[in-house]
Amino acid sequence: MAEEKKKKRKFFERIRHRYRIVIMNDDTFEENFSLRLTPLGFFVLLGSITIVMTILVTSVIAFTPLREYIPGYADVGMTRRLVKLTLKSDSIEQALFDQTAYLDNLTAVLNGDIKIDTSTTKPGTNKKQTDLPMQASAKEKELKNKFESQDKYSLAYGTETNKSGISNFFFFTPLKGIVSEQFKSKEKHFGIDIVGPENEAIKSTLDGTVVLASWSAETGYTIAIQHSNNLISVYKHNSALLKKMGDYVKAGEPIAIIGNTGEQTTGPHLHFELWYNGNAINPQQYMVF
Repeated sequence: MAEEKKKKRKFFERIRHRYRIVIMNDDTFEENFSLRLTPLGFFVLLGSITIVMTILVTSVIAFTPLREYIPGYADVGMTRRLVKLTLKSDSIEQALFDQTAYLDNLTAVLNGDIKIDTSTTKPGTNKKQTDLPMQASAKEKELKNKFESQDKYSLAYGTETNKSGISNFFFFTPLKGIVSEQFKSKEKHFGIDIVGPENEAIKSTLDGTVVLASWSAETGYTIAIQHSNNLISVYKHNSALLKKMGDYVKAGEPIAIIGNTGEQTTGPHLHFELWYNGNAINPQQYMVF
């Protein structure tokens, strides 16, 4: 054990002992270069140089075009060009195929060699089914009748189908509420009174043109709309008017705000009248409030 320890001690002393490397001129024995280092320092220096050279060579190979000259490394730009050339060749091949098919068909047409489409002909005949009269199916007839019946309820009044009267009109309720006073023509009450929420909007019952938008002491803010087939709707006792004379309004469009204006009112409500051919009619016969 003692001898082994001595050998180890001598080994460490040797690698730590300083040596001097001298480079001399062989003719004049002049000292040109000298380097003092230990064996341990020499190995450290050699290892450092090796590591630096490895990193430098790896960087040159990885980040410079020199890698193209090393077997196994491919050019990235060349790979991209190869992919583009492959796609172009496929496109050219498809275009060539389409062009060949077109020329073959054109040649057949010019030569009169046209084949009959068997998918559109019946066995034993050369007449195409497209030349035969088409019969509407039951579902097609049902759909046709459905669309034709919609004209009876169209809001575009004034058509030929609606000139027979107003029974086919689709009236829009001007205000949802409680009817506090019924239509009584004998008592000169030519409309109905509807009680609704405060600040509720009054809406036009049909498409038409505003022919009256004014204020009077008896009925307050009043608006009247002329509809087709000589039908007029009147809205009285409003707190404000949203339309002026001459405006065209659509069915369901707000035209006023419910109010309590005028002398002939005892609370917020709408007095609504319908006049057809100069005669007052009961609005409740045409709409539900």
